[in-house]
Amino acid sequence: MATDISRIKAALLTQHIETPSWAYGNSGTRFKVFARPGVPRTPQEKIADAAQVHRYTGIAPSVALHIPWDRVDDYGALAAYAAGHGLRIGAINANVFQDDDYMLGSVANPDPAVRRKALDHLLECVDIMDATGSRDLKLWFADGTNYPGQDDVRARQDRLAEALTAVYERLGEDQRMLLEYKLFEPAFYTTDVPDWGTAYAHCLKLGPRAQVVVDTGHHAPGTNIEFIVALLLREGRLGGFDFNSRFYADDDLMVGAADPFQLFRIMHEVVRGGGLDPAAGVAFMLDQCHNVEPKIPGQIRSVLNVQQATVKALLVDADALRAAQESGDVLGANAVLMDAYDTDVRPLLADLRAEMGLDPDPMAAYAASGYAEKIETERVGGTQAGWGA
Repeated sequence: MATDISRIKAALLTQHIETPSWAYGNSGTRFKVFARPGVPRTPQEKIADAAQVHRYTGIAPSVALHIPWDRVDDYGALAAYAAGHGLRIGAINANVFQDDDYMLGSVANPDPAVRRKALDHLLECVDIMDATGSRDLKLWFADGTNYPGQDDVRARQDRLAEALTAVYERLGEDQRMLLEYKLFEPAFYTTDVPDWGTAYAHCLKLGPRAQVVVDTGHHAPGTNIEFIVALLLREGRLGGFDFNSRFYADDDLMVGAADPFQLFRIMHEVVRGGGLDPAAGVAFMLDQCHNVEPKIPGQIRSVLNVQQATVKALLVDADALRAAQESGDVLGANAVLMDAYDTDVRPLLADLRAEMGLDPDPMAAYAASGYAEKIETERVGGTQAGWGA
């Protein structure tokens, strides 16, 4: 058992979870965004907050940017600022959904001028990757239609493919394109990238550096997300995750809040498929809106939830599971999984953090640090990051 614990701890030390810059700003629903004191006003202040998450968890060394929300004059200087806080710049997220020009779509818009504008922005994001040393360009498109006959569904796929090809050809040899999908919203009749199959099909056409992102909130009710994860890992096309939770639709709540057992099942397939190995290149990213909870503690809790699910997945007795499966022992196989899931892994994680020189209780350590009170006092005036509603 000691050997197993050593193996598990060694695997955990290789796991990095990326936090999103936008989760430190004000966020909410389409009805209301509630402002909170101490919210960042600049990309630099977002990075400073992200550094707090890494400081207390030890496994969140990168922060994703969203352009234009995090636009600055000097991205090299921003990367250096992050490095000074013990972080690196992670995925660059493009935004081709907020401008008025994108009402009928961006890269799939019937207007070639709008398509050109959207493509130019995507190429700008690759330039930013060059300046920051980022590996991943993450693409999500709100493109779609609201009514039958509104546009040619097949033509929209052609336009999308044309733009993706242009961006893929611009990427450097060490850079990747991660294509996200979403079942619905804001397009309600057809969404141009509605599911993992559509994203996968486009990635196959593009080449090996185009991979699929699984957002755990972007599926129809009852969808078996762990099956999707297993298949994409098998095909070498799982680029990463956007971790969050949903109760009804794309709620973007803290990961593991709605269904921690689902998160465990997903992480079991990640472990089973070798996705935890850094060589697999799977990016473990958060994509959440902390609407009513404090931002930094919300991020810390989410990181810890992913880590806890990972430990439980690593505890699965793979040999016993395989033996039960091969013998047709249905209940025995299920019991192997449930034994791992039901294990209280908090003492193991507290021990690991102590070995890393961290406080065993990251949430309590942050609360006692005084950082929240400090930024509430210092960040007065200016415009808080976020979006209005």
